[in-house]
Amino acid sequence: MKKIQITLLFLLIAGINSLSAQDLKAEIKIDAQRKIGHIDSLIYGNFTEHLGRCIYGGIYDPSSKEADENGFRKDVLAAVKDLHVTQDRWPGGNFASGYHWMDGIGPVDKRPKRKDLAWGAIETNRVGTDEFMQWAKEANVQPYLCVNLGTGTIEEARDWVEYCNADTGIYYSNLRASNGHVQPYNIKYWGLGNEMDGPWQMGHLNAEDYTKKALEAAKLMKWSDNKISLVASGSSNYSADWQHWNTTVIDGLFDYVDYISLHHYAGNRDHDHYKFMASTEMVNNVIDITRGAIKAEQQKRKSHKPLYIAFDEYNVWYRTGGKEGLEEHYNLQDALVVAQYLNTFVRNADIVKMANMAQLVNVIAPMMITNDKLWKQTIYYPLQLFAANCYGESLDTYLNCDTYDAGDYKKVPYLDVSSAYNDKTGELVINVVNRHLEKSIETNIANQFGKLQGKATVYTVNSGNISDENSVDQQKVKTQTKEISVEENGLVYSFPPHSFTMIKVKLNR
Repeated sequence: MKKIQITLLFLLIAGINSLSAQDLKAEIKIDAQRKIGHIDSLIYGNFTEHLGRCIYGGIYDPSSKEADENGFRKDVLAAVKDLHVTQDRWPGGNFASGYHWMDGIGPVDKRPKRKDLAWGAIETNRVGTDEFMQWAKEANVQPYLCVNLGTGTIEEARDWVEYCNADTGIYYSNLRASNGHVQPYNIKYWGLGNEMDGPWQMGHLNAEDYTKKALEAAKLMKWSDNKISLVASGSSNYSADWQHWNTTVIDGLFDYVDYISLHHYAGNRDHDHYKFMASTEMVNNVIDITRGAIKAEQQKRKSHKPLYIAFDEYNVWYRTGGKEGLEEHYNLQDALVVAQYLNTFVRNADIVKMANMAQLVNVIAPMMITNDKLWKQTIYYPLQLFAANCYGESLDTYLNCDTYDAGDYKKVPYLDVSSAYNDKTGELVINVVNRHLEKSIETNIANQFGKLQGKATVYTVNSGNISDENSVDQQKVKTQTKEISVEENGLVYSFPPHSFTMIKVKLNR
């Protein structure tokens, strides 16, 4: 009798182990007619702040063998183009709240050196407005300038717009011409300060006082050039009453601004994989709540004027402190979170029209320079895939899969999904992060409009271990590519554990 019991127990345990080893199942349904909104190319932006080795030793290093005639690193310029960066936010960041743009123009040897109170470094002002605009031209990115509404004045902000955008014939445009740049730069995107809701910010204000100052700056800036687009400083301090901040800013600046900014950084200080993978659920909630505040303001005013979200700082950042140069080394796990940020922006394409990964080089960045050699971090690859392929209309994608709970996050799907259809290319793109540490998820992907054609290209960012990092000598985590067959009405694909996958296929409508 004991033998029979032991045998049955063994078979039961074996059966449970066999079941646990099986793939999970999921279902995705895609209909190219169910559109959320147009995906703006500006969501594939980046950010260069005067912090650590981002500017000096990053984009600019005349001592490097990689430097061009202007001192800009050619390898960085090539990587920026390979990353398909559309716009770049400069000069900060916290740095912007103490930066006076007049320090960075004119003869280099006459520019003052100043202590940057945000990060503690000495700012040489070797790279100023004209140098940044030269770099932006070489990198083929749109400039997005953040004015100083911390220690700066509203008149200083207006004067910067005149210096950059006015035709010659008035004081600051003539000053630009005397510095060798006769033609106006016509910079379109301008930020009204950085993280002004944060007590860490130089010149920190409460919501009401910031709104008053930003409104007067906005009036002067738009009176100087009515073609510019302005970004109000929105939420960054989620430990405070951030919803009050946003509603106050939206109400007070609605007539003058085109975007409100949001910031978010994810981290894994608890070393809890599933909680970390769920951190972008907060991002989606903040976007939803801000969308609601915008709609409420539009309803109150009976206005159809659009106001969008610029998610102009996001990334994984938790290992390095503020005074350590922020040279974070990223692993596969971090790359998956970056892919989820991008999924979130695509799923909210109706309201998120700009985004900026912070930052571009060396400082919490997708690329690093070690011993004068550039190499690509793990987070480079999901951003590159999205920026190269995910355009057109964001689609309202149906997902049915198993979920999990992690801390404050409940019923989090193991799959994080977005999709897009590009009318110009006829391509359907499906973006999937499998958050599960151990299990593949076999997924039936049903196409409910038109017919899929030919073979699908599958791009995968994965590695053997979620802790795998890249280095100057080795790229453990990078994009792998293959082709698979599809049926006209869909396909079945098994998404590997801890992976990001992009599937691109022609859709004949």
